[in-house]
Amino acid sequence: MEYKIIVLDLDGTLTNRDKVITPRTKRALMEAQEAGKIVVLASGRPTAGIEPLAKELELSKYGSYILSYNGGMITSCRTGEAVFSSLLPVESNQKIIGLAEENGVDILTYEGRKIITNNAECPYAVKESCINHLPLRQVENMREYVAFQVPKFLMLDDGDYLEMVEPRVKAAMGRDFSVYRSEPFFLEVMPKGIDKAQSLGRLLECLGLSREEMIACGDGYNDLTMIQYAGLGVAMENAVLPVRNAADYITASNNEDGVGLVVERFMLGKG
Repeated sequence: MEYKIIVLDLDGTLTNRDKVITPRTKRALMEAQEAGKIVVLASGRPTAGIEPLAKELELSKYGSYILSYNGGMITSCRTGEAVFSSLLPVESNQKIIGLAEENGVDILTYEGRKIITNNAECPYAVKESCINHLPLRQVENMREYVAFQVPKFLMLDDGDYLEMVEPRVKAAMGRDFSVYRSEPFFLEVMPKGIDKAQSLGRLLECLGLSREEMIACGDGYNDLTMIQYAGLGVAMENAVLPVRNAADYITASNNEDGVGLVVERFMLGKG
């Protein structure tokens, strides 16, 4: 099988422990794009939080893509336009923010190139700001302010407490919403049916490619669906056990050029 597209999770996959792309991995990805292969950066981050890595890999030059918000949006790097977008209905904002208030947890969402939150001093909001290199803006009244559609909300607190909050939020939101923890301290609320695999299916349709022609590499729980879906599902050596079990192939860790080795072997025919 000739693989024509590779989908990469970022943290723990494409980038090493210092959050940078290793030289060997970068070289392999540039060579693959030169050969006409498509690269998709797939993350729970907002689009603006993925753009620095997209720029480093020159995705706009080669017509590759960004999959952000865990599949809530796919953007063409060449045109800057959304190929696909799924936003929360604006009427759900009040309910979600209200649930955060009822449970005494902080909350954030996104507006353009900013993160907006009820508490800019919350350590988990600060963490999201640092991960994405996006400024935090505190809003005094989130219920009034967020009168526009957003891709997702993050509720923020210690993992032990969020573990108790999660089932309450799931029950309150019902089956039209996806509620899950992407990190112990992040409880995500998104539209139902949004995950990396479903959104990649839409992208493949646009590109006229089959899933058999796709490689997907990841390490975390939110990568599981795309690793099961891809023609070649690859787990990093540092991946969580369910991802390792679901994978067709296990590569080296994110600190040891794991992605670069996959690209060299399965896309460039080296080794």
